[in-house]
Amino acid sequence: MSISINDIKNGLTVILDGAVFQVISSQHVKPGKGSAFVRTKLRNLKNGMIIERTFKGDEKIEEAFVEEKKLQFLYRKDNFYHFMDQETFEEITFSQDILGENIYFLKENLEVTALVYKGEILNINLPNFLELKVIYTEDGVRGDTVKAGTKSATLETGVVIQVPLFIKVGDIIKVDTQTKEYIERINI
Repeated sequence: MSISINDIKNGLTVILDGAVFQVISSQHVKPGKGSAFVRTKLRNLKNGMIIERTFKGDEKIEEAFVEEKKLQFLYRKDNFYHFMDQETFEEITFSQDILGENIYFLKENLEVTALVYKGEILNINLPNFLELKVIYTEDGVRGDTVKAGTKSATLETGVVIQVPLFIKVGDIIKVDTQTKEYIERINI
């Protein structure tokens, strides 16, 4: 279905150059002279690449109907990641190439949302925040302010992030999956 540029808004999914994109931000501009246009930032749902595109007033774009499907992460074998569809209970396998950096936050039984367009799974969305266990970090040295009060920590999924000096091995911490940043320590 073709839509006018006046209908472009954040979250809309569209087809450009044969790929499916989601509108991250849009700004409608009506200059004093000339016709209106829309400046947008778009994320490719397959590879995560972000582009900027300007649409003129008379352009039409194709809307893409992307559905969401609930999946549960089961296990990893070699470079393949196995998920179970929560509705049909069938097993779906992804290669490491398709999942990209999402693999750093996958742990058993984690529920994710798959983005599906015309029967093809484009990518997965992780929850915004995850609670993960610290499996390795060095002891913080009191008075060490050279590193601005942070140190590296390896989490149970294998990802390494910066955490405050007071975090110890065995602590459960809340992590932002989008920015890969420490949020807070979870009291047990």
